[in-house]
Amino acid sequence: MVELPMSIKISRIPSSPVCPFITYFKGFERVKIVRQIFGEEAEEVLCNLVVEFTEETRYMKVSDIDGRLLVNPTYLENGDMIDLYLDVIHELVHVRQFMNGRSLYEKNQSYIERETEIEAYQIAVMEARVLGLSNCEICRYLESELLNDEESTRLAKVLDVG
Repeated sequence: MVELPMSIKISRIPSSPVCPFITYFKGFERVKIVRQIFGEEAEEVLCNLVVEFTEETRYMKVSDIDGRLLVNPTYLENGDMIDLYLDVIHELVHVRQFMNGRSLYEKNQSYIERETEIEAYQIAVMEARVLGLSNCEICRYLESELLNDEESTRLAKVLDVG
């Protein structure tokens, strides 16, 4: 059975619509991949990161207006814990991209062709391998209502999973 790093605690029930990231996602600043994403600024970035719980996103995404993490409260409450963890890692890559002035949502490219998405998925897949997920489990993680079967297969191929 795959388990989260010992330092991680994800609080599942939102009590406020907007709050600091570290209120609900504890210990991420100690995760090696997060330190690689943000470098020495990891703890400061996570302390300053705002989370907004909203039904306007299906899972999670980063606001391209102010860089806050938008989280669907139902997904937080009921989502698979490994999926939640990997999605947070994925979205933290987008936070860094936003901080670096990159456009997160290129309208002229499909979701799985965006460089920002490929980079975020690559890092999430690296972390999935660290956790010990098999290629089959990683492919299951990559599947989403946001992608059709062909797109999921293409994404897995680009990420060298399969």
